[in-house]
Parts: sequence; structure tokens; C-alpha cells
Amino acid sequence: MVNILQYRKLTALVSLSILLGAAALFFYHMQTRGYAFNYSVDFTGGTQILLKFNKDIQASDISAALNEQWPNAVLRKFGQDEYLVRVQEVANDPQGLSVHMIDAIKKAQPDHEVTVLENEAVGPGVGQTLRYKSLMAIFYALLILLGYIAVRFWSIGFAVGSVVALIHDALIMLAVFLFLGREISTNVIAAILAVLGYSINDTIVIYSQIRENLKSMHGASIYDIVNTSLNQTMRRTLLTSISTGLTVGAMFVLGGEALRSFSLALLIGIVFGTYSSIFIASPIVMLFYKNKKSSAA
Repeated sequence: MVNILQYRKLTALVSLSILLGAAALFFYHMQTRGYAFNYSVDFTGGTQILLKFNKDIQASDISAALNEQWPNAVLRKFGQDEYLVRVQEVANDPQGLSVHMIDAIKKAQPDHEVTVLENEAVGPGVGQTLRYKSLMAIFYALLILLGYIAVRFWSIGFAVGSVVALIHDALIMLAVFLFLGREISTNVIAAILAVLGYSINDTIVIYSQIRENLKSMHGASIYDIVNTSLNQTMRRTLLTSISTGLTVGAMFVLGGEALRSFSLALLIGIVFGTYSSIFIASPIVMLFYKNKKSSAA
């Protein structure tokens, strides 16, 4: 049997380092540029258009072509020949705006052919409402899961452990997006909510085994009970995570830029959801049963 719990302090240090690093970067960005995360047009309002070129082109050439009509346009490069252009202008006809952009680029760069892969326009009021509702959706999801685990296992220790692990997963996903400078969109929020459901399922499997062993392993310490439970569920946990990860990985590689952030968030969530069920949720339960034997369950 593998002594899995011997790594709990190391993994706690890893998690703490990631979150502290993200917090430091968060405050640094707030001080230097006034905002921390790069939000998509879903939350900020404006129009964004994804352009594909027939050959490689420099972002400076595109900016120069758009500068006269859209001096504040923000460009992000995806791959070798795709650029996402975002402007603060809220277009009633985003398709028409994309045509004007293409005309401006072709005028300045006649050797390049441009096609529109995606265009989207969102008003600033709608963006603020979506941001608020997204945060509330995550909050209510955590609250409901806290109540469910408390009733399911009739234990505040199990409930606290599961919710702390879920909060950990959500924060880690946001931290990675902050480190990478990737946009937070409604798709990313949807991925976070999906991961919360995935992670809690894995945690419940482990918790169920811990509860059974609390009843059957008479006189054993809580350390041995939790460690045994983790070993008994490890195979299922890894097989589920690997199979799910392969599917999401294929979506990340082959799904194109439209699904890139969504699939990246899912991949991060699958990895850290599995990690937190083992090294966050389970050790927290041990704190509530620290001085108890299995007969006390």
C-alpha cells in the first residue's frame, strides 16, 4: 500500500505557492494597469472579430491598417495566421463592421487575403450583468454543494473538506488563466462550473470509502483509515481522470481557438480536481477526526 498522505504537506505548499503567486500578480496588475484579468467582450462590452489570413502577417501591420478608424483596437495572435481584434465600439451589425475591417486591411495589405471566423458584439451593461451573474452562479453552486455534502454524510468535516477543495480548484483555474494572460469568458465560467461537478463526484467516491472504513477498521487511526481509502479508490480516480483528460485534450488540440480557452479550463480543472480530492479534501477531514478512532464514527 502506498503512503499517499505523506505528500500532503508538500502538496499543500505547492497549492499555497500557486495561490500566493497569483495573488501577487493580481495586485501587481491592478497597480500597473488598473485591472487584473483579461476579460472577453462578454464581460467588458464591445465587438471582437476573429480574422484568418492566408499567410503570416505582423500584428503591427494590422494595427497600422486599422489605426485610422479604430485607433484603440486590441490585437491578440492565435497560431500563425489568426488574429482576434477587439474594439470598444458596440456594433449593431458586427458582420458589417468586420467587412469594413477587412476592406481596411486589404487596402493597406493587398497581398493578404482575410476571412472572418467569428464576430461578436456585447453592450457594456450586458457585460457587467454577465460578470455579476457568473460570480453568483459559482457562489450558489458552492453553497448548494456544501449543503448536499453535509446532508449526504451528516458531517461538517466532510462538507468543509469538499467545499475547500472546490474553492481551491476554482482559484487554481483562475490563477493559471492569470499567469497565462488568457481571457476570462462565459465559456471559462461554464468550464469552472462543470469542473466543480466533476471534482465533487470524485470527492464523494473517496468520502464514501472513508465513511465505510470508519465503520469497519476498528481501532485504526484516522491517518490509516484515510490512507487506506485513498489507495482503494486510486485506480478508479486515475482511470476516470485519464479517460476524461484524453477527450478534453483532443478538444484542446483539434477544437480550434473558439474552444481553446474552454478546453484549457477543463484540462486544468480535471488535473487539479483529482489532485484536490486526494490532497486537499481528504486531509481536511482528518483534522476533524484528528483524535478519534474508527469506533467513534
